[in-house]
Amino acid sequence: MSFKSDGIIPAGTRPVFFGTGTTILAGFLLAVALPAILYAARPQDDTAKAVAASATEQDPDEKARSKPERKPVYDEKADASQQISAALAKAKKENRRVLIQWGANWCGWCHLLHDCFLTNGEVRRKLMYEYDLVLVDVGHGDKNLELGEKYQADFAKQGLPFLTVLDGDGNVIANQETASLESKDKKVQAHDPQAVLKFLTAHQAEPVPAAEILQAGIHEARDSKRLVFLHFGAPWCGWCHRLEDWMARPEVHEILDAAFVDVKIDTDRNPGGDALLEEYSKGNNGGIPWFVFLDPSSGEIEIVADSTGPEGNVGFPYSDEEIAWFGKMLNSAKSHLTVDASTALTESLRANRERTEAERARAELAREEAETRAAEAVKENGGDKSDNDKSDNDKR
Repeated sequence: MSFKSDGIIPAGTRPVFFGTGTTILAGFLLAVALPAILYAARPQDDTAKAVAASATEQDPDEKARSKPERKPVYDEKADASQQISAALAKAKKENRRVLIQWGANWCGWCHLLHDCFLTNGEVRRKLMYEYDLVLVDVGHGDKNLELGEKYQADFAKQGLPFLTVLDGDGNVIANQETASLESKDKKVQAHDPQAVLKFLTAHQAEPVPAAEILQAGIHEARDSKRLVFLHFGAPWCGWCHRLEDWMARPEVHEILDAAFVDVKIDTDRNPGGDALLEEYSKGNNGGIPWFVFLDPSSGEIEIVADSTGPEGNVGFPYSDEEIAWFGKMLNSAKSHLTVDASTALTESLRANRERTEAERARAELAREEAETRAAEAVKENGGDKSDNDKSDNDKR
């Protein structure tokens, strides 16, 4: 399938929940006051003071707004170190940055920053194109502290949320407190999207020309006597991500890596990417992802096979016909792939489709069950509001 493009409390002052009654009470009060103390640890300009005050005193309107339970944005059970490692591997491959947002689910400003990431179009696009985001839960100052020290993230003094930017090798590019990214309008509790965007833009990776990426892949393929698996995608392309995720699976990567050098060209991010796609597809790509196997062994670049099948571009092979065409492509590379290896790849694609469809079926069943429960709840409560309104109107 394809798309057509048109402060945290220092360890020494953690709450204590044992000892005398006075100690227990003090520990309890400290635990309750943790969010306020965290905010108070932020730099105390006027905005930060307003934030600190808001953590301890809420006006009635704010209390009303805070009643609905917020959906957690931090996975409190996740292995943050593994999350960062996975993000670094992906970022290195695609010349992106890793953005760590240190925070916690109890932290209101962490939710506000995450809302800015999700709802502001410019910020959301910048993150999608240039960053791999990792949300790291620090609990109440008792989680992932060593990881924070590793990346020099001083959220213990600067408060939450706190941002760290890493390059693909794990080097720290920037650490940023977020009080300065908040709106200057004291009536608004939100982050300033333009300030956030300026920070993200300042620390994004320099773009690499598509031709340079391809040439590096060709040289590596010649030296290692492999083919080039050249594929084109873009950040917005869902089927491109599916292809890349499938290729990254350990059992798939092991087979592909023995026969191919993986070369990804981002048609949006790599200058010259669109032109390179048109050159190799001869203007007949039918959208992305589009891919081609190249053999550079003779000096000239030979096209072994590409993803344009009888019915057009197969993109990420999903249907039986698309998987069959991909199998033919693999057979064209039989000098580098065994029959068993080719079969394992096509079987993996079929298994992927079965998993995807099973997940969709489970999601649809869960949706239907939720709708049924909601309808039953309405019925038990005597009907919905629209029925009551209709009855009232009939009486009039």
